[in-house]
Amino acid sequence: MTEPLRVLVLWFPDWPLRAALGAPPHPPTALLHANTVVACTASAREHGVRSGQRRREAQGRLSSLQVLPQDTARDERVFLPVLQLIEKHAPGATLLRPGLAVLRARGIARYHGSEAAAAEALAAVLADAGFPEVRIGVADGPFTAEIAARGPRPCTVVPAGAAKEFLAPFPVQVLRDDEITGLLLRLGVRTLGDFTALPTADVRSRFGERGARLHALAAGADSRPLTPRPPDPELARSIEFETALGGADQVAFAVRQTADAVLLALGEASTVCTEVRIDLTDDNGQVYSRTWLHPTCFDASDLVDRVRWQLESVAAENATEPVDEARAFGGIVAVRILPVAVDDAAHHQPGLFGSGTDERLHHAVSRVQTMLGHQGVVTAAVSGGRWLVDRQVLTPWGERSVAPRDPVSPWPGSLPDPLPAEVFRPPRPLGVKAADGDSIRIDERGALSADPAFIHGDRVLAWAGPWPVHERRWASDGGKHGHRFQIVDDQDRAWLVFCTGDRWWAEGRYR
Repeated sequence: MTEPLRVLVLWFPDWPLRAALGAPPHPPTALLHANTVVACTASAREHGVRSGQRRREAQGRLSSLQVLPQDTARDERVFLPVLQLIEKHAPGATLLRPGLAVLRARGIARYHGSEAAAAEALAAVLADAGFPEVRIGVADGPFTAEIAARGPRPCTVVPAGAAKEFLAPFPVQVLRDDEITGLLLRLGVRTLGDFTALPTADVRSRFGERGARLHALAAGADSRPLTPRPPDPELARSIEFETALGGADQVAFAVRQTADAVLLALGEASTVCTEVRIDLTDDNGQVYSRTWLHPTCFDASDLVDRVRWQLESVAAENATEPVDEARAFGGIVAVRILPVAVDDAAHHQPGLFGSGTDERLHHAVSRVQTMLGHQGVVTAAVSGGRWLVDRQVLTPWGERSVAPRDPVSPWPGSLPDPLPAEVFRPPRPLGVKAADGDSIRIDERGALSADPAFIHGDRVLAWAGPWPVHERRWASDGGKHGHRFQIVDDQDRAWLVFCTGDRWWAEGRYR
């Protein structure tokens, strides 16, 4: 019989909140995903807030609850320095997820004399680094060690061969399989000890291989292999200036060698950068950070462009916002370029006969964007909403398009396809008159006082409508309401117009 694999698991409680809010104590805060609480602070749990609650229920328990969106990329990014610190004292750490790391216990236990001493030594190192909340568990496998780490004590060591007895009193919910655990609860199986008492053959025939796997975990037979994470190459590069530089061109020229150094480090690691974070530090010590995306991968010129665009944005913000003269923006004293997302360079190699039209288009558009600025070239996407200006999302070239509203969700009163080719932002005031030149009114039943005969001085050839739209009825001002029309004039132009009261607006125009 092979000796069980002894592992050491380090668990950082409420890590997503630590990544978002910094070191505890934290105010009552919850992280949301799909309008559901996925994590909450200890201060929020004291008021009855729990993971899995809907946002309305959580805020009903605590009206002052602060809610933030979940950001898994941020969790991983903030946890990376912690993982590197662990690797300095115990090489071969494996990242299970942000806030949870595992490593083989044999080597570090031999160095410190025992598994308990090794766990205490790691806990002391992390506490000195500002992470006193870390919990450490040592057991025969990652699953058992994680359960041990979540115990009340800072360090818990489960003796070799005692995993089954240690896990027996825990509820079956710790298996984190809602479908199977729900069925087990309906069958009266409430603890892992009850689950392991069932014959393995019966579990496999009833629940399949997934159930057999969970049955083995409940018995402490965790056979997951550990693949130590290789140390990440240091890809970030920074430059400091003796005197503050205020001009965008000055800073861009000064960071050219820094951008080249980033590309050289990426090349040595056989990777390319698809997402980068740029930190600009001004002479007051304030740091301006922004993450940039690229449709393919960054080269040195792209990085320099992003630095210049970011500095232009910072300068514009400081020019428009009133600031204290003692803290007036004087210039940039340091620039740091940090690749956030990398990809294998082999995925971005040109083809045998070139990269074709897409590559030429990218270079052409990027060149235009370099001349016009970051907002000079945008791509359009459709979002959810009832009004055209809400549905149109313009994203700078190279950025990831994120719809603020789900376009798949039902939007009663929204315009069906085909949508107008031209959208007016903001809507243009428009004159729609009857044949006698009088204004047209719409009563409560949607009846027109007269047929539209003229639009913007041109004769109306055809029209359709009205279609009532009423949004935010519960608002104090009554919300936005009116009627939509489609009108074709004698210039063969089709308009989408909106009438509220006696005023008419052009939302868009069909081509």
